Amino acid sequence: MTELAPLQYILIGLIFVWSGFVRSGLGFGGAVLSLPFLLLVHNAPLVYLPLISVHLLVFSSLTIALNNRQRLGGSSNAQSTVDWQYLWKALAVMIGPKLLGVFGLITLPSGVLSGIIFSIVMLYSLSYIFNKPFRSNNRLVDAVFLMVGGYISGTSLIGAPLIIAVVAQHVAKERLRDTLFALWFILVTIKMAAFVWAGVDLQLIHHLWLLPCAAVGHVIGLRVHDRLLQAETPVFFRVVGSVLLAISVVGLFSAFR
Repeated sequence: MTELAPLQYILIGLIFVWSGFVRSGLGFGGAVLSLPFLLLVHNAPLVYLPLISVHLLVFSSLTIALNNRQRLGGSSNAQSTVDWQYLWKALAVMIGPKLLGVFGLITLPSGVLSGIIFSIVMLYSLSYIFNKPFRSNNRLVDAVFLMVGGYISGTSLIGAPLIIAVVAQHVAKERLRDTLFALWFILVTIKMAAFVWAGVDLQLIHHLWLLPCAAVGHVIGLRVHDRLLQAETPVFFRVVGSVLLAISVVGLFSAFR
């Protein structure tokens, strides 16, 4: 990122504002709704994934801690905003595929990885456009969705839609976002450990200006989260899906050109 043009830095900063907003507002989507845009600015997944990972670690842990202040302060009546019991069950299913995905991320060429990312995002965009989100109906489908979502999360951090298709049916809506944050924190910690082991550049200097960008979006997202809990947002997701579909088509053409 040290050789990018000024306009590219501005676009990356704005995209990270968007990423922070989506992450705190919805509880997911910080990667899947920003990575395609980032790859169009500069097609290098391993540049952005450490940045997104650190942002998720910082803001997910901060949000969970703030939402559990009473419980952490010793109040026995305060219920955790994280459904830890179900979280550990889901993690047990996902951990193996997650590790396989991390290995694929480190070994695949960047062009191939970008193509995979854009292909996955295209599928998600179509589900948003037609208001047909992925659904899980039984334990076997639950397990398949969690394993595939874990693998995709290992390769690119965009396995959230498949994982949420399962978790959302087993966790109360008011506890869903923080439960997802806790899950992302654990999964991303594994990914960051793999990055360090493989010697991937963590882009530490760029956190100095991108963390504040993400923080601006995060604060805005927190303010709209309660409203989103009470509102149906199919129109919003159709618009987002349409944009993602266009981005994915352009990205696939660029990746395999």
